[in-house]
Amino acid sequence: MTLATVASFNVKNLIGPDKEYYRFESYTPEEYAWKQDWLADQLLTMDADVVGFQEIFEEDTLRAVVAETNRRGALANAANVPDPSKRYAKKAIFRKLAFQGYDKAELVFAPNANDGEPGQRRPGLAILSRFGFAEPPEVLQVLDPPVEIGFRDLDGEPSGSYRLSRLSRPVLKARIPIGNQIVTVFNCHLKSKLGEYDRPPGAPFAPAVDLTRYNPAARALGSLRAGLRRMAEAWMLRRAVLTSLGRSEPVIVLGDFNDGEAAVSSEIIAGETPFKNYAWMRRHDAERRNDRYSDEENEQITEDIEAVRLHSAEKLFVRKSLRDMVYTAAFGGEFESIDQIYLSRHFHPDYENRIGEMEYFSVLNDHLTDGSHPEAPYNKLASDHGQIMAHLRFNAS
Repeated sequence: MTLATVASFNVKNLIGPDKEYYRFESYTPEEYAWKQDWLADQLLTMDADVVGFQEIFEEDTLRAVVAETNRRGALANAANVPDPSKRYAKKAIFRKLAFQGYDKAELVFAPNANDGEPGQRRPGLAILSRFGFAEPPEVLQVLDPPVEIGFRDLDGEPSGSYRLSRLSRPVLKARIPIGNQIVTVFNCHLKSKLGEYDRPPGAPFAPAVDLTRYNPAARALGSLRAGLRRMAEAWMLRRAVLTSLGRSEPVIVLGDFNDGEAAVSSEIIAGETPFKNYAWMRRHDAERRNDRYSDEENEQITEDIEAVRLHSAEKLFVRKSLRDMVYTAAFGGEFESIDQIYLSRHFHPDYENRIGEMEYFSVLNDHLTDGSHPEAPYNKLASDHGQIMAHLRFNAS
């Protein structure tokens, strides 16, 4: 039996001091030191075996956080974990208190292909793994050739297409050996809900961003473009997931989905939920009123859908624990989960051929405020996301 924790951590714009990442946005040396201190504390508390990071601008800044986490972990172990000479040293509580460290862990960073000059930077992703990697990780972002997603009018006539040449941020795919299994982990950060607005040629900015001349129709159109891009990126991720599932690989998808578990983009990644009984449903090629799928076809269709379906770790936890709320983001008084961990059915408790299952699900969200809290200005350097962890137990064979 092998125990492993897999986590997602949006760090919120990790970059060195005095470097402008977005326009007019940078950290003073003091602010950067505070942020590094906070991130190291969070990573130490998590003590996760595999961590998918989002919003990383520079690899060396993340490596510095990991090194500081190791330093603090060693000090914590020296203070909290008795040496072998103590007769009580083998008690289980001390195994729980011990920090495992990342001295031998491997870190891979995927820079953003859209990254630009100071003030126009774009963040990448990273994965930290205590188990290393079974093979060099892959990056999915630039699509060559571009993908054309066709549309049709309601009368069936062609109605143009949406062209996707690259993702807004990379997707990082890693094959990680855990116990006697190799698990395929996808780390993603889908397009945000921030609107995409048209800027006329030669204009200094898009008219829709001028809030003194508020244009609700243009703002809504910007949200439509952002949503379309996010769903297209979700489909590209889903296509990559299906390739891995087609090879019978256990799959974990984690990251910042920028949408809740019930959103269309999340449903695209997870796959369809099977209908209760397809024998009740009229056939696709029906010639008579009562032409329905057979019981045998019902079983086949259900199995085909279940084989490629992903399951929300959060929802599996809620079902198991009777806990009714988890949130990873807060804004304007709304608390929601936009950071997700999805598991293939290899980890589902109802699947007879499972290779393991999730024992627990953790979320670190005490630092989150909704923007109106008195501590909100103080917390601006902390992440604006909660950190989530799936605690997995892998079968011995």
